[in-house]
Parts: sequence; C-alpha cells; structure tokens
Amino acid sequence: MKNLYFAGEDIKVNDLFFICYMIERVARRLHQRNRYVVNKIGKEKIYHLISVANVLHAQNPLDVEEEWIKEYHLANGKFDIMDVDRELVAQAPTAIQTGKVYQRLICDTALPNEDYVEGIIRVYNHEICDVIDNYNCSAYYEPSYVIARAYYAGGF
Repeated sequence: MKNLYFAGEDIKVNDLFFICYMIERVARRLHQRNRYVVNKIGKEKIYHLISVANVLHAQNPLDVEEEWIKEYHLANGKFDIMDVDRELVAQAPTAIQTGKVYQRLICDTALPNEDYVEGIIRVYNHEICDVIDNYNCSAYYEPSYVIARAYYAGGF
C-alpha cells in the first residue's frame, strides 16, 4: 500500500499497528466498540491517518486521542471493555497488546489486493471482534493463527 502523500513510500505494518493501537485507545476512552471508531472515521480519513502514522506515533498518545475525538466528532458510549469479572481476569490486556492482536488478524486474513485500510474496515466490522473484546473468555490470548482460523470459521 502506498502512502497517500508520498507515492514512493510504502505504508508499513508498523503503521497499521499504530492505527490499531490508537483505535483501541480511543474506543476504551469513549466506552465504545472499536467498530464505532473505525466506521465514524471512515475509509478516506483512515487512509490519511495511516499515511501520517509515522509522524503521529512520535506524538503523545493522549494528544492523538484528543485530536481524533474532536476531528471525527466521536461521542461517549456505554461499552466498557475493561469491565471484566476479576475472578476470571487478573489483568486485562493493554491497548498495545490488543492493537497487536488486531494488526496480526488484519495481516493474517488479508484478501488478495486488499490494502490495510480495507482490512481495518473488514476486520473491525466482523462479529469475531465481540468475542476477542470479551476479556472474560480466552479468545484474546489465543495464538494469532487460532484467531485467524476462528475468523474464517465464524467463531471459536
């Protein structure tokens, strides 16, 4: 995938990871599901964000969160991913860990000729995300090939 602003520059997998990480951070802060953030921002603006990810990652993530919330008119919701049964979950995964899970899932299930932006929209709108984001179950902790297989099978 080529950078929107520099045609000779490729978007790197680390840029995809950063976008997945920030989607997770923003969704957690707003008590929304990741798909809300992805769909509200939209394809064109995600392409912009992934094209400037190499610059954004050098900024304070709290500032990037604020910027996304204001720029894309993101609202608070009622889904708290961190509301887990403490008898089942001693420590919920971090936004970085969850961002890595989604980055791997996007890459592991990439369709022919699909770019990262299309992969983000496809994966975050798949029903498997509801299972991955339920930290009371073990789906998040499964190896990436197991998660990819569950994606194709429609569940774990």
